Formats: sequence, C-alpha cells, structure tokens
Amino acid sequence: MNNVTHLNPNVTEAEWQMRKDLAACFRLVDLYGWSDLLATHISARVPGADDQFLINPFGMMYDEMTASSLVKVDEDGNEKTDSEFGINPAGFVIHSAVHMARPEVACVIHTHTKAGVGVATQEQGLLPITQQSLAVIAHAGYHDYEGIAFDLSERERLAKDLGDNKVLLLRNHGLLTVGNTVAEAFMWMYRAERACRYQLAFQQAGAKATEISQEMQDVTIERNSKANSKDGYRPIGVKEWPALLRKLDRENPGYDH
Repeated sequence: MNNVTHLNPNVTEAEWQMRKDLAACFRLVDLYGWSDLLATHISARVPGADDQFLINPFGMMYDEMTASSLVKVDEDGNEKTDSEFGINPAGFVIHSAVHMARPEVACVIHTHTKAGVGVATQEQGLLPITQQSLAVIAHAGYHDYEGIAFDLSERERLAKDLGDNKVLLLRNHGLLTVGNTVAEAFMWMYRAERACRYQLAFQQAGAKATEISQEMQDVTIERNSKANSKDGYRPIGVKEWPALLRKLDRENPGYDH
C-alpha cells in the first residue's frame, strides 16, 4: 500500500490522513458505480478544526480525485484553499447541514444511484423485506424533496430529519450516509445501496413477497446492532476499509498524492 507524504506545511499529518481517506472514498464510490459525473458530493471534517471540512472540487471526476486536490471550506462556504474549480453550492448546503448539527460525524456521502433514487422515490421507501434492508431501516430517516439545495434554511430541516441516524433517504433525490470515520460512512452507503438494489430486484420480479414477521424484524435489528457495535465482531468499516484500500491500490492507485 502506498505511503505518500505531503510537503504542504499548512496541512497537519491528521488532515493529510483524512485527505487520503476521503480521496480513496471518492475513487471507491466511482469503482462501485455510484458516482454521477460532477453532480454529487462527499465531505469530511478537518481534524482539529470543527468549523472546517473537505469537499470535492466542482470539476474533477471521482475516479481522478487526490488528497491534495480536495477543497477546504468553512461552515459559511468560504474556501480556505485555492482551487481552480471551486465547489458545488448545493453540495455545501447539504453537507454543512450535517457537519454543523452532528459534531461527531467525520464524513458525509451523498449519491444519486439508480437503486437509491428508485427506492427514495417510492412512497413507502425502504421496505422490511430482506435481511439487508433490516440492517439499514433501524438507522434510517427520510427528508422530503425541497428542490435543488441552494436554500440555506433547508439545513435545519435536513439535520432534524437525519437525527442521530446513519442513513437518510432524500425523497425523489437519492441517498445520504454519515460516519464517525470515512470508512463507516462508506460502509453505510454500501449497505443502503445494496438494500435498495435488492428491493428493486424483487419488485421487478413481480412475485409475492414472503413477509418477515414483526417479531423477527425486531430480533434481526437487535442482532445487527450488537454485531456492528465497537464490541461486536464486525464494527462497521474497521475490517472492510483496509481491504478496500488494497483493492483500490490494485485497480486505481494514486489517490494519496
């Protein structure tokens, strides 16, 4: 695995590590087919600076993102680093809402995938019909569509709808996930995206569902909560992230520059 160091004296080692993880996340999102040209965003809080976060420059594709190319902004949208591209104002509104409301959140991922939008557009949203959906439903909220996110007043409503959840279905729009690490946010997006794909696959089959009883739904959710906790056998992102970085180093290296 690459261990590229940086030469910018204004960037701490902690920030550089966050930049590398975030750049890797962009490339992994693209690798798994969740990117949408320049239309979506991923952000991460700058370590040691609660009022600043890193976000993608508006003009670079996800598969070419690097640690040094990420733009640092404050909660008012002021750019703290020079970039020839600038940032997407809609991305700023959505991501700043979460970072301002949830100080423990290190990373926010937003996507417009076929499966994510397909389920977020359904009146009932994500249905409790698979083991995978149950793992997500227990940690998911919904936010009604308010048009392209240019209005700063939407931040309060978006943060309220997210609450203390890890997943937010943006109705008629897409998916959003958060994590205390980049790895955790990525794995919640992986899980949410997978649950949505399975739901659409079932619905396209036109068959009758085998319903999961409420009792078994509750049991499955409780078991998932224990297994995914820091004391469980698979805390989200801890085991997966090093393996994902190895995969990225094989298939699209260079994110850590």
